Amino acid sequence: MSHEHHHHHHDHHVAADNGQMRKILWTAIILNLLFVGVEAGVGLWQNSLSLLSDAGHNLSDVFSLALVVVGLHLVKVHSNERYTYGYKKSTILISLANAILLLVAVGVIIAESVHKLRNPAAIDGAVISWTAGVGILINGLTTLLLMRGQKGDLNIRGAFLHMAADTLVSIGVVVSGIIISHTSWFIIDPIIGIVIAVVILVSTWELLRDSMRLALDGVPEGIEVEEVMQAMRDTAHVTDVHHLHVWAMSTTENALTAHVVIDDEHEASAVRKALKEALHEQGITHATIEIESSNDCCDREC
Repeated sequence: MSHEHHHHHHDHHVAADNGQMRKILWTAIILNLLFVGVEAGVGLWQNSLSLLSDAGHNLSDVFSLALVVVGLHLVKVHSNERYTYGYKKSTILISLANAILLLVAVGVIIAESVHKLRNPAAIDGAVISWTAGVGILINGLTTLLLMRGQKGDLNIRGAFLHMAADTLVSIGVVVSGIIISHTSWFIIDPIIGIVIAVVILVSTWELLRDSMRLALDGVPEGIEVEEVMQAMRDTAHVTDVHHLHVWAMSTTENALTAHVVIDDEHEASAVRKALKEALHEQGITHATIEIESSNDCCDREC
């Protein structure tokens, strides 16, 4: 019986991507923070719930982006005697915190919108449209900046989805401003506030679900255990796979442990190499595999 631990290191590539993404995130944070100040100021001046709701949502996104930056820093911290995996798991907790933060924002926006529906206030539609128009530019630019990194990181994907939703919301606020300018239907403002809340809720639900699953060491999105098992069993000399566990070490790294039974212990080295390649194709970069001979395997749950 032998035991081997595999971990793919792409230090230089990851460090470069990490550094570039941090620059993008800081740019997005500064742009959105400036816009939050402008939007909140105009919203208070005009007593516009749609602008104030959007500003609150954008502020929560600024916090989300800041948390992602913290996560990118923590994932680089080396392991120690207390935390043998380092602080990679913190990225999952940050993703969960972001989802909860947005749900709180939804509750506040809906409560204020209901109040405004009962007591709609007169507002300047043109001012609202121009302010939200600036939001389209800033949110759209941020969405484009995050597009490249969102495919491989749950936190970046969460930020990307939020900024994309913000862009759509800003378009909705522009439309509401135009309608108010031409019709004086001031009730449109709180209605748009409720629409914003629904958009946030829909975009947040998937992030909350994925974050909860990863926090509970569930199988990461995009990985099918049966497919992983089959890929391992299809490897030459492998006769069985059991005690298999798959979980996320962070929002970008997936791990696996398994017992693998082979028919020829002299082929153990070749089998390990083949398994490593097969698992990498399945999106698993950190694997701990215990090789067992079919002659001495007695602890099986097949």
